[in-house]
Amino acid sequence: MSGLQVYDTTLRDGSQREGISFSVNDKLQIARLLDELGVDYIEGGWPGSNPKDMEFFARARTELDLKHSKIVAFGSTRHAHADIETDANVRALIEAGTPAVTVVGKSWDFHVFHALDTTLEENLAMIADTISYLKGKGLEVIFDAEHFFDGYNDNPQYALATLEAAARGGADTIVLCDTNGGTMPLEMREVILQVKEKIQVPLGIHSHNDADMAVANSIVALQSGASHVQGTINGYGERCGNADLCAIIANIYFKLKINKFTPEQMKKLTSVSKTISELANVRPLVSQPYVGRNAFTHKGGIHVDAVVKQSRTYEHANPEEVGNKRRILISELAGKSNILFKLQEKKLAPFKQFPEAKEVLKQIKKMEHEGYQFEGADGSFELLIWKTLHTHKPLFKLEGFRVIVDKQRRGEDLYVEATIKVKVGNRVMHTAAEGNGPVNAMDNALRKALEEFYPKLKTIRLVDYKVRVLEGRDGTAARVRVLIITQNGDKRWGTVGVSENIIEASWIALVDSIEYGLLYESSPSLEELKKALDELPWEEEQVERTEEATVGQTDIFPTLRG
Repeated sequence: MSGLQVYDTTLRDGSQREGISFSVNDKLQIARLLDELGVDYIEGGWPGSNPKDMEFFARARTELDLKHSKIVAFGSTRHAHADIETDANVRALIEAGTPAVTVVGKSWDFHVFHALDTTLEENLAMIADTISYLKGKGLEVIFDAEHFFDGYNDNPQYALATLEAAARGGADTIVLCDTNGGTMPLEMREVILQVKEKIQVPLGIHSHNDADMAVANSIVALQSGASHVQGTINGYGERCGNADLCAIIANIYFKLKINKFTPEQMKKLTSVSKTISELANVRPLVSQPYVGRNAFTHKGGIHVDAVVKQSRTYEHANPEEVGNKRRILISELAGKSNILFKLQEKKLAPFKQFPEAKEVLKQIKKMEHEGYQFEGADGSFELLIWKTLHTHKPLFKLEGFRVIVDKQRRGEDLYVEATIKVKVGNRVMHTAAEGNGPVNAMDNALRKALEEFYPKLKTIRLVDYKVRVLEGRDGTAARVRVLIITQNGDKRWGTVGVSENIIEASWIALVDSIEYGLLYESSPSLEELKKALDELPWEEEQVERTEEATVGQTDIFPTLRG
């Protein structure tokens, strides 16, 4: 398909999702990202509707140096019986100063009567007059036929008449909108094929996701002859959202095999998705196709074994081609292949086979039966591997701790203090610290004891803490799982602890988080690594040693110096 146009409306339609409010700086940054991605049109907003959009268009003219994309202003046809020269909607489109504009008009007679409160003939005149006037100003004009598929179902002759009016006005592209998002793919294909027989102007598609068909309908429309597709990054939009442009772009590349985007642009897809979700302050959807965290994640042992041998067995695309990555989860459903893949992924084992994998797997399944979960706790998983390899040496030994929580009067704040005694080498450190809760107090006391020996601890901080009750029927005596997320610079890791006592579970996860953070950057020499491997009880028939694989892969092997 030659001449395919990809049109993004994240900054206008996408911002209509509940909870999203882009600043002008956000919108400028998103426009730059979309330009790098290779999107043809970036709809900046509705000029005249609010000061933010007016500022965006003004700043876009001077601050954006786009290499590929066109900024588009969005607006409606003139008002009923209004003078085109003085109509506020039309003037705002011209004053936006964009090379292209999108005009939305009614194509459903039901809306003409009940929303515009005018006649069918006047609505046709509004469409033709507005497009003709804007074309006369030298602008590229895209016509969005709002509610087209509902209108076509109710009154196909009138719906087609609105498209003919747009064509008479000189529209460059006519976009058929499934505004209510309820059209099914086969129905859409049939309608588009019928429209193409009557309308010679290039057709586009704008789908909403109320029936969870937006991406499917967009792809079907392209396969049926449309040459212009609209959507939003991550599918943001009002109600159930718009068609997800991330999936559309990936499907154009992988499934339709249209030479539209370069491999370098495709590799930016995941990062663009994540960056825009951050700017939108919306948690990324982990199950989002292509760019979601779980898009190429495997958990079952049989799946993992096959994926390790040949990724195509359970993956329809290559994650690296969209800037994503393959993930293997460790759980009670895991097999030996999960462990081996994790070792390779984490650069923990520079060899193709690992005899201790069965023992690691046995230990993991036992711990998960007790309530542990390693899917979000890579730090605890790697520590378990290190301990199995007998290369882990504890940084300190707990001699004991006590946590005091005191509240004497109603209305007073809780007083929380933790006292900890730990042994570091031959020294015993006995410290106490306050906190705003038991875990915070323990964290403060432990750091107070260890920072003298491990100064890097000052840069390691706890950033998230979650508690999950595992068996609700046991009430307050239930076993709990604590997950701690810790960060040092750009590096994040999770650790997990399980116990009937929330303090003990927290302590287990806390200790793992600190040990992993300190051990992660301990990089042994190649000689130390080889010595550690040589001392393991190898099963020679199962191991194929590869010294070359060790080069450059020793940065996180857990040898504790000194």
